[in-house]
Order: sequence, then C-alpha cells, then structure tokens
Amino acid sequence: MPELPEVQTTATSLQPLLNQTVEKVSVFQPKLRWAVPDDLVSLVDYQLINIERRAKYLILTFNGGAAQKKLLIHLGMSGSLQQHPVGFDKRKHDHVILTFNKGKKLTQLHYHDPRRFGMLLWLDDYEDKLITHLGVEPLSEDFSADYLYHHIHNRKKPIERPIKSVIMAQEIVVGVGNIYATESLFLSKIHPLTPAHLISHEQLITLVAHIRQVLQTSIEKGGSTLKDFTVADGQTGYFQQTLLVYGHKGADCPSCGTTIDNVKINQRASTFCPTCQPLITHKKTVKKSLKKTLRK
Repeated sequence: MPELPEVQTTATSLQPLLNQTVEKVSVFQPKLRWAVPDDLVSLVDYQLINIERRAKYLILTFNGGAAQKKLLIHLGMSGSLQQHPVGFDKRKHDHVILTFNKGKKLTQLHYHDPRRFGMLLWLDDYEDKLITHLGVEPLSEDFSADYLYHHIHNRKKPIERPIKSVIMAQEIVVGVGNIYATESLFLSKIHPLTPAHLISHEQLITLVAHIRQVLQTSIEKGGSTLKDFTVADGQTGYFQQTLLVYGHKGADCPSCGTTIDNVKINQRASTFCPTCQPLITHKKTVKKSLKKTLRK
C-alpha cells in the first residue's frame, strides 16, 4: 500500500498542474472502494489551486470563482496518479482521467488502480468520517517524544500493547507504515514487541528522531512500498534498496551479524535483530499481553 512517503512524492509530482484548468472529466469505472461522485464532471472549468497531503490522503483544491471544491484522493493498495499528454493510450485500470488546460497545452491526469481499493471523493462529504480523527503528522513539530509519552502514560492505565502497534496507530500518528516502523525500531534498538509503557522517554526521543529520518529519506528516494508504485512521471521509488531489516528474515544483521528474526504483530510481519533489539518485559501481566498478541 502506498504510505506517507509515496503519497508525499505523488503530491510533489503533481505540482506542475497547479493553476491549470480542468477541461474534461472522464470516469470509466466509478466502482472503487467508494463510488466516484456522480457530479465529478462539475470540476470542468475549475482551476487547481492547491495540492496537499494529510496522512495517506491527497487533497486537491479547485477554485471556480466564488466557489471551491476539494477532492479527497486515496491510492488504495496499488493506485497511482500519472500525468500524460493528450493522446496517450488509456490503460486497462485507468478509471478516472482529468484533462487539464494551460493555454494551448493539454495534460491528462490518470487515476490508475488495478485493485480498485482507492477512492476519489468530495472532502466535504467525508471529512468527519475519514480525516477528523487522524493523529499528528510525523514530520511536523507536533510529533515529539513528549507527545508519545503523553499518549502512552496519560490515562488510567498506561498502554501495554507493543510499541510497534502504537507508532502505527493512525489516531496517534499518521503514515508510519509497516516498513517505516520496522526500520525505525531497528535503528532505535527497540524490539517491536516491547510494551509501550516500558519505553523510556529517552528511548522515545531516539525513536521519534529515527521515524523522521526514515520517512524523510524515503521521500527523498521517491518511496518504496510497492514494486509497481510509480509517480506522475512514471519513476519508481528506490528506498526499498536501502532497507536494513524489513523483508530480510534469515539474513545477517547489518550491525552485528545475528540472524534476523520475524514475528507477526496484528497480522503484520515484523523483522528484527534479537541481539540489537532485545525484548524487555518486567511484569507478568505484560508477558500475558505479549502471548495474546502472538496468538492473534
């Protein structure tokens, strides 16, 4: 699934379309995860004035004079947005095409989604359902060790579930997908199953710094998550070529040479080095919680 770096890379790649006007809207397959709005064609004659990312969503703002329309886009499991000149052959899974006009130059934006798990919706209709509950952005100043520590401990009972589950919880912090969580925990020398409430504030400082580092590096390399993920100009991401432990079960740890192991957390594979990332448990209740997690 395209994660935060892939979506941010896509948002950046769409910048050439800013200030261009929609000349035509073509919907070939409206049945995505949620149906494409029947009135998407109303974007004709609207000008694209802003492109932003919120979590794994893209928000495209169009100005039509006194009115604005905001299109909420999610790329699903394998979706992409690509720009092509008019006349480019439509591919099998190009479900929506927006044609932009800048002077005499026409550019088509193809929404391509083989699995049809993505969505194109009006933001006003789905903001409360999909956006309002989301946590902070991991690359913003709001994401800090203090913020994580507060979420883990400022409650009647501190969070005892694995730290990896916490940093992947979208209501706490958005966009830290499986790859990025796995790599960040390895760099921070924290076992993914370590109960969140046993992580010290000093360790959280290190973890937050590595989450930022890993995400930023991935953005600079164009993302990594899917082998068929491409951005507007058709380029693929290269971050996956630099992964240290993710997907390397059975290989030697790049730091100490220990064989990299794997454990499932909430049905997601999580690789780690048993030597560099020792599991710390101090309470019987915590051990029971870990056993329950492993059985899921």
